[in-house]
Amino acid sequence: MNNIDKIFDSVSDRSLFKNKQTLQSNYSPEDIPHREKQIEHIASILAPSLLGEKTSNLFIYGKTGTGKTLSVQHVANELMKRARDSKVLRIEYLNCKLKKVADTEYRILAELINKLGGSVPPTGLPTDQVYLRFLEILEKSDEKLLILVLDEVDQAVKKISDNFLYNLTRLNSELNKIQITIVGISNDLRFLDSLDPRVRSSLSEEELVFPPYNALQLQDILKKRADESFKPGVVSEGVIAKCAAFAAREHGDARRALDLLRVAGEIAERESSSKIKIEHIDRANDKIERDKILDIIETEPKQFQLVLYSIIKLMKKTKEEIFTGDIYSYYQDLCKEVKVDVLTQRRVSDILAEFDMLGLINARVISKGRQGRTREIKLAIPENILGKCEQILEESLNF
Repeated sequence: MNNIDKIFDSVSDRSLFKNKQTLQSNYSPEDIPHREKQIEHIASILAPSLLGEKTSNLFIYGKTGTGKTLSVQHVANELMKRARDSKVLRIEYLNCKLKKVADTEYRILAELINKLGGSVPPTGLPTDQVYLRFLEILEKSDEKLLILVLDEVDQAVKKISDNFLYNLTRLNSELNKIQITIVGISNDLRFLDSLDPRVRSSLSEEELVFPPYNALQLQDILKKRADESFKPGVVSEGVIAKCAAFAAREHGDARRALDLLRVAGEIAERESSSKIKIEHIDRANDKIERDKILDIIETEPKQFQLVLYSIIKLMKKTKEEIFTGDIYSYYQDLCKEVKVDVLTQRRVSDILAEFDMLGLINARVISKGRQGRTREIKLAIPENILGKCEQILEESLNF
């Protein structure tokens, strides 16, 4: 028997999991602890939809991993159980972070048409024609109300503009048989402030904020999921508390806590350890940090990637501190090279502030006397993944 056979044969013996699915981000538990109030609030707003009545548009925001999507999907599932026989209601979910779905207004509409059973070519039609097709399909449906859940809607607005939201909210005036209710979900607490006032007033008729989980609430969630996921006695003392502490530091992100526990379990399993120990949590945290940075860099819009690429190239070139002005000059040259419109210095400053918030850079405001204030920028991306980051950016920007 060769070594590979031994590895494959030992999998079932050394498995620590009894049901890994319960730690995956796409798992929907029956019970959502510490979100009862929010779920009841969503249900009370959307309840009239069971009679086919148009309900207020709802806007939900809160940090990543605070149970927003889970709670909305839970209410949506319960509504559909009740509405199944009457056919008054339809609910469609769209994740606006997905590439090739929500990077243009055309593609968002094409995806919605597809979900409703129609089709349009991937490109080629004028956008107003696609809107007409969408309206036609809606008018042919039996339902009286379509609830449209737009998850991570801030990502689509960042890539396109808020025009598509305005257009969607205005469609009801052109529909006779069916009405649309929009439920927008955003991880960006300041997102609404950036919208055109017309869009904001129509989109956020009702608003709901999801607060972060605290460490004790996270321990509750983790304990429940760990009991469902792992074989008895596998999780060592202190592991759940350590996971919760890491995630509480990350703005109470339950998804992060569950990922930590799952990755720690996989690391322990690969080492043929009979238990998940605190050291496995530390190593899982390092791995997730690396993966998170690469994922952010890969999914950011082209303008963000150009600014970040400018910082990386400047840091390699100068090996000294760099300032906002240096980055903007380098960025302008890059834009000309790839034939992309140059953003204003103010907008690039906003992007730098966002990078600082995401932990990709450290920005320190310093005074330059009469010349005013500027920001000194340092990269915060770990050295061991910098090469990979550069490679992702070069492939995306076609350098």
